[in-house]
Amino acid sequence: MNQKISVIGAGIMGTGIAQVASTHGFSVSLVDSSQDALERSHSSLNLVMNRMVEKGKIDIEESDAILSRVHWTSEIGSIDDSKLVIEAVIENMEVKQKIFSDVESLVSNHCIIATNTSSLSVAKITSSCSNTSRVMGIHFFNPVPLMKLVEVIPLEKTATDLVDRVISILRSWKKTIVLAKDTPGFIVNRVARPFYGEALRIHDEGLADFATIDWAVKEFGGFKMGPFELMDYIGNDVNYNATESVYTGSNYNPRYKPSSTQKRMVDEGRLGRKSGKGYYDYSNGIEMPVPIKDEESGKKIFSRILSMLINEAADALNFSIASRDDIDTAMTTGVNYPMGLLKWADELGADYICEELCRLKSNSGDERYEPSPLLSKMAKENRTFYG
Repeated sequence: MNQKISVIGAGIMGTGIAQVASTHGFSVSLVDSSQDALERSHSSLNLVMNRMVEKGKIDIEESDAILSRVHWTSEIGSIDDSKLVIEAVIENMEVKQKIFSDVESLVSNHCIIATNTSSLSVAKITSSCSNTSRVMGIHFFNPVPLMKLVEVIPLEKTATDLVDRVISILRSWKKTIVLAKDTPGFIVNRVARPFYGEALRIHDEGLADFATIDWAVKEFGGFKMGPFELMDYIGNDVNYNATESVYTGSNYNPRYKPSSTQKRMVDEGRLGRKSGKGYYDYSNGIEMPVPIKDEESGKKIFSRILSMLINEAADALNFSIASRDDIDTAMTTGVNYPMGLLKWADELGADYICEELCRLKSNSGDERYEPSPLLSKMAKENRTFYG
C-alpha cells in the first residue's frame, strides 16, 4: 500500500495518528510550524518504537519501516499529494479555520479534509472551505494507538462516498467507527457529561465525599474507575474545558453546566495526576482516603449517576445524534463503560429510570432531571431499546 495522508499538528494526538497510519502502511507527512514540536514528536515516536521492540511486539525492521514512512516537516506545502488531511491542532476555532483555508488551496479536489476536534462545531471550523462536500470530523481518542474508537462526523453536504472511503481507511487501521451528527460533544463527550457532573453535584450537596462516590460507582456499577479518579487521570483542566465547550455549544443547557468545584480545582492548579494533586493527593507517602462503604447510600449514589447517563443516551437517540448501536458502542469502546447505556436501560426498565429522574426532579425542583421524551414514551408503552 502506498497511500499518503497528512496530519497538521505534531502534538500528542497528531503524533498518535501518524503512528497508527504509518503502522498500517500509509506514508505520512506530519506538519507543524513549531520546530520544537516536530523534534518532540520525532523523539516521542522513536521512544515508542524502541519500547515496542524491547517488549517483542515488533522487530527492529518493522520499527525502522514505521519511522521511515513518517516525514516530519514545517512545510505545509508537503501535503499537496495527500489522499486525506487531518487537522489535529489545539481546540481554537480561529486557528483551525485558518488551517482549513490554507489546506484547501494546496490539495487536489479529490483530497478529503478532516478535523480531529473533540467538541467544537465541525461546520464552523470548515466554514472557510469553498467545497464542503469533502470535509468532515474524524475524532480520535487519546492515546490514539491504544484507543479503538473513532467518531466520524459528516456534514449535511459531505459526499457519502467520501465518508465510506474514510471509514474504509480507518477500519484498515483496526479502528471501531461510529457515526455522529455535528452536535456539541458528538457522542462520547456529550453522553458522558453526567458521569462527572452528577458526581460533582452529589459531592457539592454534601451527600458523600470523593472516595465514597468513586467506590459506589465501581462497586455497584462495575466501572473500572470512579468519576473523581477518572477526572484526575484525564486532567481537571481537560475535563472542565470539555464540559464548558458542550455547555456553550448547547446554548447553555443547564444539564451541562460546569461545576464551580471543578473550576476551583483548575484555578488552583489542582489538575490531577499530572500536577500531583486533584481530588486526591498523589504525593509520595500520602494514603488514599477510605470510602464510607454503606450499601444503601452507595446504591442510591450509583442509581442517580446511572439514571442521568441513561437519560443522556436516550436524548442523543431521540435527537438522532447517532444510532442506538453506535451510542452503546461509543460508550463501551470510547470510555470503557461496562455495558451500553441503552442496553442497561432495558435491563432496569425505562419506567424505573423515569421514576428515579422524576423523584430527583421533585426533590430538587431542578429541570435537569426531566426525563427524555423518548424515555418517557418508552416507559408508558412498556417498550425496550433492543426490542
